[in-house]
Amino acid sequence: MIVLHDLALFKQLYHQGRKWQRCIEAINHVPNIQPDIFYSIGDSLIYRLQEGGNVSGSEFIGYRRYLNVHYYLEGGEKVEIADKQRLQQVKAYDNCTDREYLIGKGSIVELKQGEVAIFENHEACRLLGPLAAKKLILQVTVEGGYFKNK
Repeated sequence: MIVLHDLALFKQLYHQGRKWQRCIEAINHVPNIQPDIFYSIGDSLIYRLQEGGNVSGSEFIGYRRYLNVHYYLEGGEKVEIADKQRLQQVKAYDNCTDREYLIGKGSIVELKQGEVAIFENHEACRLLGPLAAKKLILQVTVEGGYFKNK
């Protein structure tokens, strides 16, 4: 997981490439979006505003086709993160949901307001508990600027 302590650093480091420019476009659009409604920009980015807490349960969730980016607007949350190779798979990867479920132990990180967290595909995470989080969740494709199968 990559944690950037402010949005300015994210914009500085991730400004090249269509998918990252679309992330910045979505972040700039935050004042105009409604909570828990999914939005998309092209076929490389899906995003939504989440208010309140979210807990994953006992299983880690891993992705293959999308990187998850969380931008914390208010509050924060604790996340347990682990390399997938160190975990045991309990539910096989589902291509339709782009998810796999795993169990094991990882490292706990507390994310807070203003931070941007990028969850990489070799990792899986568990959301452990909300600290009254309001965040923008972006799912950006790991492929080029488009899906090759379309």
